[in-house]
Amino acid sequence: MASPAQTPKAGDGVGPRRSRREVMRTGALVVLAVLATLFAVLNVDKVKVNWIFGTDEAPLIIVIVVSLLVGVIFTHFAERRRR
Repeated sequence: MASPAQTPKAGDGVGPRRSRREVMRTGALVVLAVLATLFAVLNVDKVKVNWIFGTDEAPLIIVIVVSLLVGVIFTHFAERRRR
């Protein structure tokens, strides 16, 4: 049994180390988050959109996100149907 002086304490940098794979995954997620944020900030111009029930102006990023969500939903249902 370790004495109290030898017991690692929270926040002292001692503890389970993350694997290289976990560190790479975290780094990749941070890079993707930064790129997504830059993409959103750079695409705020209003564009004319022809919706099914009319025409309106909307920020380009909203049009892109809505298109992405529709694609994800269609893909999900197509994969479910294939199974």
